[in-house]
Amino acid sequence: MIKVAVNGYGTIGKRVADAVSAQPDMEIVGVSKTKPSAEALIAGKKGYPLYIADISKKADFEKNGIPVAGSVEEMVQTADIVVDATPGGIGAKNRQLYEKYGKMAIWQGGEDHDIAGFSFSSSCNFDEAKGKKFARVVSCNTTGLCRIIKLADDAFGVEKVRATMVRRGADPGDAKRGPVDAIVLNPVTIPSHHGPDLQTVLPEINIVTTALVVPTTFMHMHILQMDLKETGDRDKILEMIKDHPRIGLIKGFTGIKSTAELKEYASDLGRPRSDLWESCVFEDSVSIVEGKELYLFQAIHQEADVVVENVDCIRAMAGENITAAESIALTDRSMNFEAI
Repeated sequence: MIKVAVNGYGTIGKRVADAVSAQPDMEIVGVSKTKPSAEALIAGKKGYPLYIADISKKADFEKNGIPVAGSVEEMVQTADIVVDATPGGIGAKNRQLYEKYGKMAIWQGGEDHDIAGFSFSSSCNFDEAKGKKFARVVSCNTTGLCRIIKLADDAFGVEKVRATMVRRGADPGDAKRGPVDAIVLNPVTIPSHHGPDLQTVLPEINIVTTALVVPTTFMHMHILQMDLKETGDRDKILEMIKDHPRIGLIKGFTGIKSTAELKEYASDLGRPRSDLWESCVFEDSVSIVEGKELYLFQAIHQEADVVVENVDCIRAMAGENITAAESIALTDRSMNFEAI
């Protein structure tokens, strides 16, 4: 069993902990919080040993009925590998701790590529993660871009990509953020960070991205245009999407035309937290123009799509004799996940 610690039991961390717990070859040895909270309470109810960054605050937790197993430093010592799901910028400060105890570590897309020197996407560079001490799972948007661009590149070759990210303003539980009534260029400059981030995984792809933030919480929406090296075939692309374990195809007959309807669909499927671990491509949007221009819309659930990638990254770094396809299938099967 691979012993996994999750440093930061928040939006991503709590999902990673649940996903890891579902795997037959992994176990959670601890999760961490900085202060008493609803998430800290839930961690205890789920049986996850809870560790805290500042052990002097132990009494604050315990007076609220939240048992504390020890300090984060003690948690790290019990693990084979640490998934760092702390807020962006905080994870970089934790590297010294992981190095101190010789532990493997995985960071999230909120950190820079340089923190690990290696960025991961399950369907793109699984084998390259084997033997790595440190890795970074790319962001939710970059994960979605990696999946669909790699698929198109394998089939037809990709000459260049132009993509716009219409991003949610905040996660559903993040009441302090906005915008409330605005469409914000994020950033105003072009390109956005998403293109360079994708190139940390697929360096050969010529891509320019733009991004803006809108007042919603559910998901991101991507508007993609790819110039193909070979003449495209819509039917072939649709068939490849159907066969991809981490890309869902939203059929027109469902009437789903929005992120809100997608989340409702995930809820009706009985998905935990209504999570969509797959990228969601709208079938009716997939178009080939003038032979070599591929267009499509895809929706990305910012809280969920990187979760399964973290699990695969753990397995690859732990050195198991397993292929990318085998790991992806094991991860998904263990979570009762089949792409829509």
